[in-house]
Amino acid sequence: MRTARFTLDPAFTVAEVNPRLFGSFVEHLGRCVYTGIYEPGHPTADEAGLRQDVLDLVRELGVTAIRYPGGNFVSGYKWEDSVGPVEDRPRRLDLAWRSTETNRFGLSEYIAFLKKIGPQAEPMMAVNLGTRGVAEALELQEYANHPSGTALSDLRVEHGDKDPFGISLWCLGNEMDGPWQTGHKTAEEYGRIAAETARAMRQIDPGVELVACGSSGQAMETFAEWEATVLKETYDLVDYISLHAYYEPLDGDVDSFLASAVDMESFIENVVATCDHIGARLKSKKKINLSFDEWNVWYLSRTDAEVAALDWPEAPRLLEDNYSVTDAVVFGSLLIALLRHADRVTVACLAQLVNVIAPIMTEPGGPAWRQTTFFPFAAASQYGRGQVLDVRVDSPTYETKKYGEADLLHATAVRAEDGTVTVFAVNRSRTDALPLDVALNGLDLTEVVEHSALADADAEARNTLAEPERVVPHPVDGTALDGGRLTATLEPLSWNVIRLA
Repeated sequence: MRTARFTLDPAFTVAEVNPRLFGSFVEHLGRCVYTGIYEPGHPTADEAGLRQDVLDLVRELGVTAIRYPGGNFVSGYKWEDSVGPVEDRPRRLDLAWRSTETNRFGLSEYIAFLKKIGPQAEPMMAVNLGTRGVAEALELQEYANHPSGTALSDLRVEHGDKDPFGISLWCLGNEMDGPWQTGHKTAEEYGRIAAETARAMRQIDPGVELVACGSSGQAMETFAEWEATVLKETYDLVDYISLHAYYEPLDGDVDSFLASAVDMESFIENVVATCDHIGARLKSKKKINLSFDEWNVWYLSRTDAEVAALDWPEAPRLLEDNYSVTDAVVFGSLLIALLRHADRVTVACLAQLVNVIAPIMTEPGGPAWRQTTFFPFAAASQYGRGQVLDVRVDSPTYETKKYGEADLLHATAVRAEDGTVTVFAVNRSRTDALPLDVALNGLDLTEVVEHSALADADAEARNTLAEPERVVPHPVDGTALDGGRLTATLEPLSWNVIRLA
């Protein structure tokens, strides 16, 4: 096969990676919370009921901002239900997922969970603009963030949380363009309530960071028009607009699935263009950044039937996709797409964190383990910090039904503060190894520290309760750095991490 090539030069960069790019998402959906992160009585549970085996894996995964409590769940959420003595909290019907919410895990428990992960874990709170509005958002903000001396801040203190939660990053609703959303609105209706809420929240805290709802996907009929209408109302009031995207192989079309990042990059670039067009029309020098606060591989085509079959259970097994090597390679490619657009994508949340389309799985009363998708995220979070270098590949291509001609190589590189460089690369070929040649200009690099790959002779191999370590990254031999050139061979259908120093 023809060699794939690109050049790295520190003079040509994309942007500094914002740590929030490695965020995640905890929604009251299925077993994400209950028997996921929270399971009193589990052998590893701490005094607060948090599973310490899960906490260990969350830290290893390296997540930063964690969006909460939804997702579709938030559009029926009453934050008051989730505070105060657990025994007094009401049980409610969750319309989004046809489940019963016990509210045993709520706002205080969420903040405590973040603190136990570590200082890198930042709250990203969503407000309900589906069935509620401005007043309830302000009440939540006052309860969470005001030090004391008011009815709601003193109530938080009475509930045992003396210190304010310090939530600075807020989502103004969730997927309000979607007909499936409780309280679904037109762009005009949503733009108005988002603007009203943003103005009011800034009266409490002018420095608050706000995310307006963008389209739920590029395929939505209202895509781009939605963003334009919402931003006309909110441009000077918000900091981000959201993007959501999920990918799965449809009708057995694995080749198109492997090129899913082509769509993700197009989505990002089209939203940027729309934001900048509205900014130009408003004659504003402000740039709206992007919050890609839901993304993943998700076998969405199965979900409607799963949910329809429910009869209001507590924490049912929902959306528990078991990810293969193929899924992990696509997942890694999506991470590459986010890094390649780090100049405008400054928040991103992997949906979700535990059990629900997640990198971490648990069994009630039993173990926790890593899915195949765990490994690309953990590597990107650990080594993808610094300046993203501008990577423009010259790659052999292949034909896809959905996206036309696509590169077999998808790659990016990040230069850390200490001068080391990490290359992240995917070979989309299912059958052939891909030779790689990288020219290194102006980079003082002399050795290959590591080349690891996630690949397997069985593209459908996956980690399960019975075989939790069936798929793990392995070292790759033969990668060399000589005379300012990096040479490597990327295995078929592989996600690769090449560290240079």
